[in-house]
Amino acid sequence: MDKNLLDECRLRVQRLLADGRRVILGLAGCPGAGKSTLAAALQREFAGVIGVKSQVVPMDGFHLANSELQRLGFQARKGALHTFDGAGYVALLRRLRAADEAVVYAPEYRREIEEGVAGAIAVFAETRLVITEGNYLLVDEGPWAAVRPLLDEAWFVDVDDTLRNERLVGRHMQFGRSREAALAWIAGNDGLNAEVILRTQRRADLVVRMD
Repeated sequence: MDKNLLDECRLRVQRLLADGRRVILGLAGCPGAGKSTLAAALQREFAGVIGVKSQVVPMDGFHLANSELQRLGFQARKGALHTFDGAGYVALLRRLRAADEAVVYAPEYRREIEEGVAGAIAVFAETRLVITEGNYLLVDEGPWAAVRPLLDEAWFVDVDDTLRNERLVGRHMQFGRSREAALAWIAGNDGLNAEVILRTQRRADLVVRMD
């Protein structure tokens, strides 16, 4: 990740943290844009800062289980807006916003099994910076409309489409798809999701280019 970009992002987060309360930063963007990379970089930046403890809480932990997708007939659209528990994600953000519990546990999505795992991420009371990242943080319909007001800031992570698709192909192949199957999934699923996500960019406080 570019050092100058990281420095700019770090300074912006430092300003958010200046009043001493917990900050929830949202990173939205299309699949493969670099949200997880930026979230991890920011967590590292603030992990060793005196008085600041950081944690990443991805939205992906709220994927519906494969068994539920099968029941609903949504297997071919896994990753689309309607294949997540949006209300559950909002409920977690409200607990994190309240910051009145000793520990809040969040789920984590494990790509190696393609399922969410409950209680895999611990957010302690002393955690000052919560970085939540996911595709649909800026959607303004259904339960998702409640996400944006719970965030101190929301950034849209953007990248050149060609590079983003190359990353997606590599990700899908890493977890078992052939190149042909990866390209078909991107064209028939990831691409449709990206259209929805790109329309939400206007609601972001900042656009971060990860080219």
